[in-house]
Amino acid sequence: MVGTGRKCVIVTGGGSGIGAATAFAFAGAGYDVVINYNRNRDGAEAIADRCRDQGVEAITALGDIASDEACLLIADTAVQRFGRIDALVNNAGVTRYAAASDLDASNAADFEHIFSVNVTGTYQMIRAATPHLKKSDLGSIVNVSSDSAFSGSGSSLAYAASKGAINTMTLGLARSLAPAIRVNAVCPGFVDTTWALSWHDENSYKAFKENLISAAPLKSIPGATDIADAILWLTDHATKVTGQCLVIDSGMHLGV
Repeated sequence: MVGTGRKCVIVTGGGSGIGAATAFAFAGAGYDVVINYNRNRDGAEAIADRCRDQGVEAITALGDIASDEACLLIADTAVQRFGRIDALVNNAGVTRYAAASDLDASNAADFEHIFSVNVTGTYQMIRAATPHLKKSDLGSIVNVSSDSAFSGSGSSLAYAASKGAINTMTLGLARSLAPAIRVNAVCPGFVDTTWALSWHDENSYKAFKENLISAAPLKSIPGATDIADAILWLTDHATKVTGQCLVIDSGMHLGV
């Protein structure tokens, strides 16, 4: 039988970090979950098992969102299994570390790859899910952006620029998809996940975190669960909120 009577969410890049925490949070709120992954099959299957332990259905869906065909297939997989899509969390993203002071550290191929996933992929996933989201009484999209969109800092200028584009797209789509679908973004600062280990060794990562904690007004840094909770709130509770880009960074944007 297609459908369980529960709401259904698609989480892209759901095999680890913020995506995995988000899938688990939605499962805890009673959603059936479609966990998209590109390379991290083991992580996606593991979080799907954890979601099922909460009494909902969870499936995994392979696909690189840079491919429009893959996005259509992910959406179709959700509808074929659950008969509906109520919420979409665009979490999948890529980067490549390049110091902003070194303009030779990034080339056209780096920009094209980062934008193909972070920006074009997000758009394609929204386009694939929109006809189904419009049929839902909920109709929510949350894009995972970054405070790099505002600061221009982060792992690379290409990454920061891609997140700025996501914020712009969030605003535009919040207008064009209303009133049927709400579109918001979360903009985390540094989040304590394995993401940053790709450009830090263990010792420098520890020192980096300690410096951030010391500098943050709240003397902490967000974890994946903090971001997931905000995504769930924007989806399930903030029913009069659309076109917002919510910074979650323990106050670091205050520039203390």
